[in-house]
Amino acid sequence: QVQLVESGGGLVQPGGSLRLSCAASGSIFSVTSMGWYRQAPGKQRELVAGIITGGSTNYADSAAERFTISRDNAKNTVSLQMNNLKPEDTAVYFCRVQTKVGGRIDLYWGRGTQVTVSS
Repeated sequence: QVQLVESGGGLVQPGGSLRLSCAASGSIFSVTSMGWYRQAPGKQRELVAGIITGGSTNYADSAAERFTISRDNAKNTVSLQMNNLKPEDTAVYFCRVQTKVGGRIDLYWGRGTQVTVSS
């Protein structure tokens, strides 16, 4: 089992920045990838950015060049630095962790943190 706690959401003006953090605890030795997803009202949850154990990252087209995902293995955290935020970035942001033990893969989700971009 892995427990996730997100922090860092809030209200920001267009063009502003926010940094989201997700702290993982529990069976963290089995984590293979960590990522951030978001879900806007009336829309499906979508990938924003992901990072695997080796450090490789991937981003949604909407996030590339504005967002940066990073992982601190010593602190078991994953962060998302979001710059030049736009109103369309408004959503609930969720941390997701994938674990693998033997042949079993499990996904864990945080409860989400609200990001609102508005003037």
